[in-house]
Amino acid sequence: MGDKAILTEVLEASNLTEAYVDLTAKQLIKEIRHVGDDFSVRYSNLDDRNELGEPSDQISPDQEKTFTVDEAVEALGFGRFQLKLSILTGMAWMADAMEMMLLSLISPALACQWQISSVQQALVTTCVFSGMMLSSTFWGKICDRFGRRKGLTFSTLVACVMGVLSGMSPHFYVLLFFRGLTGFGIGGVPQSVTLYAEFLPTAQRAKCVVLIESFWAIGAVFEALLAYFVMESFGWRALMFLSSLPLGIFAVASFWLPESARFDMASGHPERALETLQAAARMNRVQLPTGRLVSSTKAGSDSRGDIGNLLSPDLRKTTLLLWCIWAITAFSYYGMVLFTTVLFQSHDECHGGLFSNGTALEVCQPLTRSDYFDLLSTTLAEFPGLIITVLIIEWFGRKKTMALEYAIFAVFTFMLYFCLDRFTVTVLIFVARAFISGAFQCAYVYTPEVYPTTLRAVGLGTCSAMARIGAIVTPFVAQVASEQSLSLPIGIYGVAAVFGLIASLSLPIETKGRQMMMSIFLT
Repeated sequence: MGDKAILTEVLEASNLTEAYVDLTAKQLIKEIRHVGDDFSVRYSNLDDRNELGEPSDQISPDQEKTFTVDEAVEALGFGRFQLKLSILTGMAWMADAMEMMLLSLISPALACQWQISSVQQALVTTCVFSGMMLSSTFWGKICDRFGRRKGLTFSTLVACVMGVLSGMSPHFYVLLFFRGLTGFGIGGVPQSVTLYAEFLPTAQRAKCVVLIESFWAIGAVFEALLAYFVMESFGWRALMFLSSLPLGIFAVASFWLPESARFDMASGHPERALETLQAAARMNRVQLPTGRLVSSTKAGSDSRGDIGNLLSPDLRKTTLLLWCIWAITAFSYYGMVLFTTVLFQSHDECHGGLFSNGTALEVCQPLTRSDYFDLLSTTLAEFPGLIITVLIIEWFGRKKTMALEYAIFAVFTFMLYFCLDRFTVTVLIFVARAFISGAFQCAYVYTPEVYPTTLRAVGLGTCSAMARIGAIVTPFVAQVASEQSLSLPIGIYGVAAVFGLIASLSLPIETKGRQMMMSIFLT
């Protein structure tokens, strides 16, 4: 009995009592001796893969191997999964572009309906960008805390509903209120770039992020076409309704968006990340690296979405310069969009106007079909801007490409000082807009690459907020200062581009060929 009592204590410590409870002491000893024959004792209620007595040197080699999300994404390459993601996130950009292009199209119609001044016209744009500025960091924190997909879905849903309500506004100040809330929703749309970039291999990342921006160009061109056919027959309210629909379509389509595998790993859910990566591998018909998925940094939520870390010693200079770059780029890009409408409405033949009796604008001077056509022509500049950026961004790198495009924008903007016919003015605006659009795309490539996963969404969110500051100021330059002199906005936009050139060359990090970081402490 003594032998069995000792053996029972051993079995209880090993949770094997139930499996051997009916055996005698001799039978137990026989079973234990049997271990020496097959090196394993199997017992119930536990995974069969866990074997007692298995020598450590007989563990499967695949079980010893590990791989990270970076390695998995590189193995995925670019295939059907990324193509699907391109279309879905591209829809968000198309919808965003339509809402932004709408700002330059409805101001003349609002002036005719409510007899508003140039300052009040500028307020329409300012309210939208104020909402975007206030919400950009908010949506960035939401995406870093709760996931990219949830943030995108809710932000576009808010923008769609508020856009529709804008078209029903009975009074100018009610319109301003709903346009501000529309901007609050649109502030989350740039997070689609974060989600998209996190599934792209290093070799294709820059080109693919720039190409996704082609949906922005499509949206801008489509809005100009929509205005050409809708404005004269149905008015600005119908244009607002139709411009809000793509946001609603994306909000529904976002349920088919995958969550970022990098986000799942950073938030401590490797099983979800692996499931997403396996689904992507099946769709692309490739194999993931063998072994177990591991994080390249310690998972946790304490540092995720912490704005203070953007100004840590390693990132402070980069962050401050990026804030300047985003503010200048948005100031120049949206300024050129708004200023084009002002030039075409002006009474100055030297700057594209149709009548030579001064530069002042009448309170009510609606755009004609000819104006819409010229606006469409300058909007088409988005496409060559994208193509040029795609061709040179991997050759020159991100910093030099931005600097070059700032320089060309500045040159062609300054050329508007001269007395030129409308066709030449249109060509100069076309080239200037192509290159400032390209600089914007470079900023969208560089920013997600330079920040780690734990700060990527909030980093992009704060940069987007800085861009909104530039966009808030620019209507008062393009639409208000132009009443004093058309040369004043030209000089301001040209000088701003020179500062953008200097800031882009001063960036301390070149992200060309650089893998995305998981943590601020890892390079």
